[in-house]
Amino acid sequence: MSKSTNGATQRTAVYVSGMSFRGMPVPFGSRKGPLFASSGIPGSDPETELFPEDGALQVKFLFANIKRGIEAAGGSLEDIIKCTFHLRDEEIRQHLNASWEESFPDPASRPARHTLMLHNFPREIAVMAEFLAVLPAN
Repeated sequence: MSKSTNGATQRTAVYVSGMSFRGMPVPFGSRKGPLFASSGIPGSDPETELFPEDGALQVKFLFANIKRGIEAAGGSLEDIIKCTFHLRDEEIRQHLNASWEESFPDPASRPARHTLMLHNFPREIAVMAEFLAVLPAN
């Protein structure tokens, strides 16, 4: 984490291998002090960056990508305080709920969550997410 000359914490971009965002100039997320905000995270295969046709598999890849990203930022799933999910189809929700409960098994400490239906997604994208986290000090 770099510091400015006035001592304020600088914003730091976080990049994750296998998350190139189709070549766009976008980091996985951005950290400033303990706060971390992700970009829109897709359910793409982390090895190929391609989207499987199976929406359930995209959800599994999405949660794997979230975990990889929060760890690259210096945190863990426990540091996430809010998730917003964007679904192409309502059928994806059951897979999202299953992965959500697997990733955050304790109902008393789950992050806040909002789920939106976005019917104008490119056809190959079934699900995306963005999240906020409060990370431990470096």
